[in-house]
Amino acid sequence: MALRKLGDSAYLYPGSPSTLVRIFDGRAVLVDPGHGSGRHKDLLREVRKLGVSVIAQLATHGHADHVAVAPRIDASLYIHRFEFSIAESPLVREVLTFGSKAPNGFLAFQFPGEVKVHGLFEWGDELFGLEALKLDGHSPGMTGFKDEADGVIYAGDSFFGERLINSVGVPYFVEVDLFREAMERLTDYAKAGYLLIPSHGKPVIGDEAIELLELNLQRVDGVENLALELLKKPMGVDELAFRVMKHYGVKVTPGKLALNLVPIRALIAGLYNKGLIEAVVEEGLRWRTAKS
Repeated sequence: MALRKLGDSAYLYPGSPSTLVRIFDGRAVLVDPGHGSGRHKDLLREVRKLGVSVIAQLATHGHADHVAVAPRIDASLYIHRFEFSIAESPLVREVLTFGSKAPNGFLAFQFPGEVKVHGLFEWGDELFGLEALKLDGHSPGMTGFKDEADGVIYAGDSFFGERLINSVGVPYFVEVDLFREAMERLTDYAKAGYLLIPSHGKPVIGDEAIELLELNLQRVDGVENLALELLKKPMGVDELAFRVMKHYGVKVTPGKLALNLVPIRALIAGLYNKGLIEAVVEEGLRWRTAKS
């Protein structure tokens, strides 16, 4: 695959996730290098075609599919401080998605290697011509990168393409209100004319961007309302996630179900904190819609 030119200094290497290539002072910065046995070779080949070398790597967050090939590229990796241990520790990555050490090969993009982080940043920092944007919710330190000169925002996993949403059922997040707030910020950028790039999905701009962000919000709201309806009968997290996936026509596999347990737990926490559901013990931990 070849690079797609986005502006005077910005290029996109397609994939899931895609990788933003930003030229800064005559050298390349990679945002979310990705995963795959040959991914690093492909990226370096395409960068060489531009006549430059790689000076640095930036990560939107520490999930394995975004950083797995970073150690194979001879350039320092920078990440938000909340994501440091997620990137560096295979066990922390599995705890975040499975709750403990996960069975081998069970999780999507399970990567047993450590990923060395060379530098940390804060939201609002400028790194190699890119501004770090607060877009948390999908993960604790989820960061977007704004390229003001080219009118581009690489938004990472702060929202998703329609195809991915339909394939999994529930957008992945660890804090539902923060996830919503991130999409609201991105909606403002879309209205201002920025090209928005999700890691998993095609770049979108203008009305198309606004519609895709709305689709993400509608799915979150829909799952929340569905959960309140389903929990009129007490049920555990696993059953609730299963019922939600079936409602949206998702083929339920062990891996997909395990992945969906994370945002479903986050939804439960949000509903519980608002007093809309309550916890009960009925041959296990169950949740039910609160009695009015």
